[in-house]
Amino acid sequence: MQLLAYIIIYPFLWLISILPFRLLYAFSDFLFLLIYRIFKYRKRVVKQNLRLVFPEKSPEEIKEITRKFYHHLCDMVVESVKSMTISEAEMKKRYVFTNLDVLHNIEAKNRSTILMCAHYGSWEWIFILQTYIKSRGNAVYKRLSNKYFDALVKRIRARYNSYLITTKETIPILTELQEKDVLTINGFISDQSPKPDKAHHWNEFMGIKVPIHTGAEMLAKKLDMSVVYFAVRKVKRGFYEVSFKMLAEYPNAFKNYEITDQFIRLVEQQIHEAPEYYLWTHKRWKHRDKVPKEFL
Repeated sequence: MQLLAYIIIYPFLWLISILPFRLLYAFSDFLFLLIYRIFKYRKRVVKQNLRLVFPEKSPEEIKEITRKFYHHLCDMVVESVKSMTISEAEMKKRYVFTNLDVLHNIEAKNRSTILMCAHYGSWEWIFILQTYIKSRGNAVYKRLSNKYFDALVKRIRARYNSYLITTKETIPILTELQEKDVLTINGFISDQSPKPDKAHHWNEFMGIKVPIHTGAEMLAKKLDMSVVYFAVRKVKRGFYEVSFKMLAEYPNAFKNYEITDQFIRLVEQQIHEAPEYYLWTHKRWKHRDKVPKEFL
């Protein structure tokens, strides 16, 4: 069944991917009508999240953020599909890095990097970063249930020396690469919600206390990797600007969770500036009522 689904769906994805951008975003507008107006995909979750973190905003403001968010979500979906065939030159024109010297300076010191990212802006074209640096790129991800689509996503990322690794593979692979003196840059989406019984750290995110992922910080300390924040700004439709901010060049000089808390504050700042570009379909605050006594 997995192969059959792949055989049926793949041609449609490829056809979408070769559309010129004008038609690609026309398709995104059509997708918006389906997801937002007709199927109302996770619309209740989105509005609950927005009302929760923005109690001061009026119903009209919440509605407007919601509408803009779904437009952006659909753009990300089609841009992800476009990754199958987009040229290097086109991607570089649309996904611009403003201060690569932050990463180049780390490489000059023969150090590897942990790149802390959030579900904000767009991360679909980040793998073009590999054409500007010499470090091998790794991104921690959750394996897709369909092994054929999983292999497709891996092939797309591998076009530019970027590789997907699962959570279980992360420590052994990065340790092995370090032992072989291979410089790496390792992307972690670190604003997800860990299970309460596995959380080591709780803190406020958008004014609400929740469990916080600390895996990126702990791994950076274990393997002595510099930690950098990856910030994406949507300039206009189909165009993004990326900047890097050093969080900890030498992470073991920081107290536990101090780096992670820096990361959370930067994500909050971006959300307040343009909330429509955060992934509001994600149930980030679902464990807010399960705060252990020691974290109250």
